[in-house]
Amino acid sequence: MNEEQIPVETSNESMENITAEVPAPSETETTAEVEVMPENLEDSSPQSEKSPESTPVISPEEAIAELQQKIASQQQEIVQQSEELDSYKKRYITLAAEFDNYRKRTQREQKELEHQVKRKTITELLSVVDNFERARTQLKPSSDGEMEIHKSYQSVYKSFADSLKRLGVSPMRPEGQLFDPNYHEAMLREYTNDHPEGTILEELVRGYLLGDQVLRHSMVKVAAPQENVTPAEEEATESPENNESQN
Repeated sequence: MNEEQIPVETSNESMENITAEVPAPSETETTAEVEVMPENLEDSSPQSEKSPESTPVISPEEAIAELQQKIASQQQEIVQQSEELDSYKKRYITLAAEFDNYRKRTQREQKELEHQVKRKTITELLSVVDNFERARTQLKPSSDGEMEIHKSYQSVYKSFADSLKRLGVSPMRPEGQLFDPNYHEAMLREYTNDHPEGTILEELVRGYLLGDQVLRHSMVKVAAPQENVTPAEEEATESPENNESQN
């Protein structure tokens, strides 16, 4: 069964009538709706967005007093640290001076020990030098064979003397000098007016120096004035060589 569409005709007059039948909102209702919206927005805002509590206000006098207290505390701390620093400096200076004195004392003791060992060793060797010198003065080679032997031990003596020289040993040459007890030891006196009193006439046993120090005193014969000398004193002071020649 076919339904027929019935066209509905609306005229402008009918639309106007419908619009006129719908009542328009009053001004009071519109204002109420507008005023309600801000209240709803304020209620929906989170609690964290509320203004923070106001901090207590400090007066300028209290702030200045607090700063002055902090400054005084820091100044006292600076003074304490300065005193500690001065104490550490004094301790460092004392330790440095003690170490320097210890180092110098150790070096000095080491040098003295080396010098003593060197001195003792060389002193023991001087007797060998004395024997060579006695042999040179007393032995007179009379043949070619004896001359060869003489040259051999003289070369040994020269080598030995050169070694002592390299070690700083030097012989004394006191003949003609005035007697000095710091370097010489008087063994004999010869009464004579040919030389001033105290003049060294002969070296009996050679003396040696190690650097500027006496290694062994030189044993010498010195001149004495001849006046007021008894024959007994003159005979007692004669050298053994003169006594042997007179015999």
